[in-house]
Amino acid sequence: MRKLADDDIPVTVSCRVLGLVRQQYYRWLTDPVTDSEWDNAHLANAILAAHDEDPQYGYRFLVDEVRAAGFDVSERTVWKICSENRWWSSFGKKRGRNGKKAGPPVHDDRLNRVFLAGRANQIWLTDISEHPTVEGKVYLCAIKDTWSNRIVGYSISDRMTSELAVRALDNAVARRGDVAGCIVHSDRGSQFRSRKFIAAIERHGLVGSMGRVGAAGDNAAMESFFALLQKNVLNTRRWDTREELRIAIVTWIERTYHRRRRQDVLGRLTPIEWETIMNQTVALAA
Repeated sequence: MRKLADDDIPVTVSCRVLGLVRQQYYRWLTDPVTDSEWDNAHLANAILAAHDEDPQYGYRFLVDEVRAAGFDVSERTVWKICSENRWWSSFGKKRGRNGKKAGPPVHDDRLNRVFLAGRANQIWLTDISEHPTVEGKVYLCAIKDTWSNRIVGYSISDRMTSELAVRALDNAVARRGDVAGCIVHSDRGSQFRSRKFIAAIERHGLVGSMGRVGAAGDNAAMESFFALLQKNVLNTRRWDTREELRIAIVTWIERTYHRRRRQDVLGRLTPIEWETIMNQTVALAA
């Protein structure tokens, strides 16, 4: 508009051709950037910085990051800015079935889809995930405490054997200490029905539990963790080596999931924050 005016073309004519309102143009000349636009630009920069640091974050988690940076902002505003700029969280694919028929259960279903726990080491969930690399597949067995949603034990291998599940269970017991009476719930995979895994459960004084065949909801709380892992790590790129993917999985679990990813069910706290606060509360009450 300014350049056209310098060429002796009237502003009225330019506004009519461009479909603009003349008063708004003059208002813009007086104050090119409004306070609101300036604030939104700073907010957008903060959102982009948080998104670049952790591309897997959706807008709800970006809200927490920018609020921690000092911005008083609503979820709706952050969603709008993310939507306009197409700053999306990474998305993955659903895990498919391998066509194998599940074997008979070796434990009863002691949860019946009720995953709520009133204390630590009351209910553990476990499952196995797989993902390909150029070298071959990587298998992860993880164990989650439903009290805090913390991954209390896990193991990674190039083979999906009973040893994979046993190592994850042993790691969880070593980390948590006194776990006698804790329910360990799984699907009917052969690794969890193996003699070695059953012996490990009995050795640690744990209680086994298994869901039904073809009922994904029987272990839905564990499936949700693997869905996050799939979206945020496994499907983000092509992995050349097993070691490369193993490091990425461990880093995401220990750095992001445990210490940075706030969860609604935990009152917008991370699993580590939740356990720290709840353990301090119990200690003070004692």
